[in-house]
Amino acid sequence: MNNYSISILLNQSSVKRLFEIFENKRNEVCLVGGCVRDALLGKKTKDIDIAANIEPNKIIRILEKNNIKYEDYAYKYGSITAIIEDHKFQITTLREDINQTGRHTNIIFTDSWKKDAQRRDFTINALYLNNEGIIKDFFKGQEHLKENRLEFIGNMEKRIQEDFLRIFRYYRFLGIFQNSRLINGYEEILEYYCVESFKYLSNDLLRQEILKMFHSSFSLNSFFKNKNNKEKRFWIKLTKDHFIKTHYALGLNNCLNKIDLLVN
Repeated sequence: MNNYSISILLNQSSVKRLFEIFENKRNEVCLVGGCVRDALLGKKTKDIDIAANIEPNKIIRILEKNNIKYEDYAYKYGSITAIIEDHKFQITTLREDINQTGRHTNIIFTDSWKKDAQRRDFTINALYLNNEGIIKDFFKGQEHLKENRLEFIGNMEKRIQEDFLRIFRYYRFLGIFQNSRLINGYEEILEYYCVESFKYLSNDLLRQEILKMFHSSFSLNSFFKNKNNKEKRFWIKLTKDHFIKTHYALGLNNCLNKIDLLVN
């Protein structure tokens, strides 16, 4: 793992300022998710998310006291966006998701970092980094990063049914590894639920998630089962059929057609 990139992340002036604001109040906050994952992989990160054992109303009071601008449009989900040195930080109170259906969920706040980690999709996205460089890792996320292993947290079928977008997020995150280590049984389950996912996910949301795949370091892993014979993954045909059926030209012409250009 890349300790140098962790140091660079923690030494950004805006990040140091954010830790300073909350640590002075004896509150615990940690960087979480993609920024920690990318730093461990030695990659630059743009989006920095924060997990905090502080409820949203208290987060707002601390920000206001320190003259920090913020946005509270996701307040009902426990999230406040702080703006420091033109950088946006989404600060989310530790929470549990309950009665989740698709992209919508009810929440309850918690003081348990592990319970907060349990609601996240993959082990490599459930990593928390504090200002001293200490990582909270409840599900072997660091080990899985070293192994190029992408693993769901908890029961895979249950997690997919909670949010069907996780099918496509799975294939997006395969693209962060040069040689992804696939887990036996995953493909069959993902394929089984793929068609059902179209009942719950909008075409535009699907298109946005697919377009993100093109920006991965090893995007071919998201689209092809084998780099030699270029056999496309099952989700591409199923999604194409769905876009045709629903007359979604934008998805066909400005999204799926880009896949063929990767190998031509």
